[in-house]
Amino acid sequence: MANQKLKYKRILLKISGEALLGKKQYGIDPAIVKVIAKQIDDLRKIGVEIAIVIGGGNIFRGYTASIAGMDRATADYMGMIATVMNALALQEALEKIETPVRVLTAISMPQVAEPYIRRKAIRHLEKGRIVICAAGSGNPYFSTDTAASLRALEINCDVIIKATKVGGVFNKDPLKFEDAKLFEALEYMEILNNGLKIMDSTAVTLCMDNNLPMIVLNLLNEGDIEKAVLGEKVGTHIKSDKSKTDSK
Repeated sequence: MANQKLKYKRILLKISGEALLGKKQYGIDPAIVKVIAKQIDDLRKIGVEIAIVIGGGNIFRGYTASIAGMDRATADYMGMIATVMNALALQEALEKIETPVRVLTAISMPQVAEPYIRRKAIRHLEKGRIVICAAGSGNPYFSTDTAASLRALEINCDVIIKATKVGGVFNKDPLKFEDAKLFEALEYMEILNNGLKIMDSTAVTLCMDNNLPMIVLNLLNEGDIEKAVLGEKVGTHIKSDKSKTDSK
């Protein structure tokens, strides 16, 4: 498919660590990672430049550990290391299907990944490589959601696609309530004012202040990410400007 048909040429794909669980209670399900890798490769083949920020909640969640009494900074660093483990698993799955990919990490560990350098990340994208940004922002007290917003802005992405386990943003949990309604469009300010649990407030504010759009969709609905980059209506679209808020 020709590149000019793409609405979004360069994207930041935010994947939660929990997405890698599959049916497991802990760790990484190789079968799920394989499915995710295939979707990413399909996007690359139609000309999309893809950066990825991945969480680590399937292995270790710093905030939860800090509530239990662990020092917050130490817990957050442990969580960052968990994201590197997930990034390496996704890299391996992509390499198995001969997809060019690089892991860039915000915490220096040259034996396993390249350091995150903005210009290097952009160059990899220009060469058609998938870039996986690991270890969050490299700083405690900042979530991987905030890291996703930061990286997307740094490397000039056209959109953030937040891939979740549900088909967008709902007025209540669709996994628990059959009558949950999907919002087709939202403003960032509505997310902040209504306390919608999509991303943390720092991440939302970064996107809002810099007019960076976001699409929230279901990671495992095959083809949904491709539809989104082609400009088709899928999931929930979030923008900074005042737009009509629709719900199904």
